[in-house]
Amino acid sequence: MVGGNDRSARIAALYGKRLYVLKAGLQATDAVILGAVLLFGLLIAVFRAHIAAPGGLLLRLAAWGALYVGSIYLDPKLHNRVLKFLVRTGAVQILCAQLFLIAQRMQLIVVRSWQDPVVLRLESAVFGVQPTVWLERFVTPPLTEWMMFAYVIYVVIYPGLAALIYFRRGERALEDYLFALAATNVVCFLGFMAFPIAGPLYHMPEAYTVPLKGWFFTACGEYIRHNVHEVGGSLPSPHCAIATVMWMMARRYVRTAFYVLTPVILSLYVSTFFLRYHYVTDSVAGILTAVLILCVAPRLVRAWNAAVGGERTTA
Repeated sequence: MVGGNDRSARIAALYGKRLYVLKAGLQATDAVILGAVLLFGLLIAVFRAHIAAPGGLLLRLAAWGALYVGSIYLDPKLHNRVLKFLVRTGAVQILCAQLFLIAQRMQLIVVRSWQDPVVLRLESAVFGVQPTVWLERFVTPPLTEWMMFAYVIYVVIYPGLAALIYFRRGERALEDYLFALAATNVVCFLGFMAFPIAGPLYHMPEAYTVPLKGWFFTACGEYIRHNVHEVGGSLPSPHCAIATVMWMMARRYVRTAFYVLTPVILSLYVSTFFLRYHYVTDSVAGILTAVLILCVAPRLVRAWNAAVGGERTTA
């Protein structure tokens, strides 16, 4: 491994041990992803009465899970570094995206109603106002466009930072990044089900009187809102959680990227509630979720390594 401090090298060195099941070499990241697939499948089966078209959702989950397993079998056969990166990173990030879309359909399986009034009462007690409404006084096209840029560029940073980490610091450093991303995503998705929040624009659209006007990035952000997002997917905010993981992983492995990303990530935090995608509570919970995962990730990987034992274990 080239460059970087001793601590980042020690953390990256934790990764790489595999558990071989039917000749598929599972790493810690795979355990998180496939564990989530199995858990979601169980939840769909148990709470099928509370899910629209549960059979189709289960089939969709199984299909994406099978494709992910296929990527694990394909990985050792790839010797080109670029192809290896694309398959590994693509598999993890695409599965996280699919789990997000599936989790959106599962938000009311346990708690059967949206809990926005609880958040509104909390924020009213803390701030004396509803921050997303109070911020309307600052809405202008240039500021909206910058906030939308910070919100949307996340989609580019997600794989872009993975490429920087992989090609500068190696495969194990990439696994550190992917493991944190996967674990953080899964915790957020389970949060949707534990405490479902519809979101400001869905719960109280009538509260907003100032439209969000901008240009290119505003159009991109609104397209995502209306064509990708569904009601909910709010607490913890995956946007803030994953942005925090990306920012801290940049600090760990690509320090220059950390400094470049700093104004973007800080703006992204504000954008989530300035643009009415989330309440402030959602965004704070997302940041705290990421901090928790980043703190416990090395311990979790050490536990995985202890369970796996040798480099090659057959189950």
